[in-house]
Amino acid sequence: MVRLLHTADWQIGKLFGQFDRDEAALLADARFKAVERLANLANEQRVDLVLVAGDIFDAQAVADRTIHRLFNAMAGFSGRWVLLPGNHDAALAESVWTRAERLQAIAGNVSLCLTPETLFLTSLGVAILPAPLTQRNTFSDLTEWFASARTPAGMLRIGLAHGSVQGILAEAVDSANPIAAGRAEQAGLDYLALGDWHGTRRVDARCWYSGTPETDRFRANDSGQALLVDLSEPRALPTVRAIGTGRHRWRSDSQALQVPSDLEALLQRIAGYATDDVVQLSLSGQTDLAGQRRLRDAIGQAQGRVHSLLADVSALRLEPTSEDIDALQADGYLAEVVAELRAAQEGADAQTARDALSLLAGILDERRRGASAKGAP
Repeated sequence: MVRLLHTADWQIGKLFGQFDRDEAALLADARFKAVERLANLANEQRVDLVLVAGDIFDAQAVADRTIHRLFNAMAGFSGRWVLLPGNHDAALAESVWTRAERLQAIAGNVSLCLTPETLFLTSLGVAILPAPLTQRNTFSDLTEWFASARTPAGMLRIGLAHGSVQGILAEAVDSANPIAAGRAEQAGLDYLALGDWHGTRRVDARCWYSGTPETDRFRANDSGQALLVDLSEPRALPTVRAIGTGRHRWRSDSQALQVPSDLEALLQRIAGYATDDVVQLSLSGQTDLAGQRRLRDAIGQAQGRVHSLLADVSALRLEPTSEDIDALQADGYLAEVVAELRAAQEGADAQTARDALSLLAGILDERRRGASAKGAP
């Protein structure tokens, strides 16, 4: 029996530009930590080899230090690693891989599949059939040669590719880097390890996407895992088990505030965000000044607790109550403006007046809170 660990889409060097600098740096660092966990997992599960199905690096132009750090992260597993270039790190004439070779960063137990040639691992009884990308986008199926590849009788045939299985992933139909559905069976493969789709996904009994080992986007696609694959003998169906490897939980949360109970439910959810959560929060609807204050305080506390919280409140309207307006204690000219806007809410320009009153109330409330803070002992 041969046991392998199938992983892909490490995206080492990813920048995470939507986050602030410190948060982005920690998310980038988490990807190295994920590789270290994979190495430890390979030891714990006593795997014979680790297959990495493309996009090991997020870009060709990563720093030399990043290259060295990646291969150091892999050092915890001394067994065989087999790496395949994907669309982000394609095997160009001059690439991140040629640079890694010049830097002498690649350990002896790491095999790079830079050309479509069978890699024979005789001691394991395994033949690896790779389909490396040699440019970012291709529109022909680079796995076609698998069917004609000759391998010794009794050897396991394992395909390794990066791309979109046609007709399986709805948003990838007719996309770049196509892979024919049914390729594993048609080419007589015992297993086909795929990368590109960032979530774990079964294509058929012999063909799987492992997904990225550390979630990197707000999409519920079963990411943050690697696949443990047992192959008992040629042509026997593989046993595949997904194992969690990710640390951060990316979650997209939204709430339309219409009634007081909506706000209470939202505040409870925000209080439940955990340390390793990466949250995208979108709010709409309306709230009064008291609700706005409570919501602002809850978001501020959560941002100091979770890994990252991106809050979009642009669609949330401030609808101050009469009590809110009275509590602002506007006087002089401001009191006249407030009175005019309140009266105008019943006229032809009601929405404009309501928006202006909400904006003014928010500014006055901020000013009042700031003055109270300065006067505090």
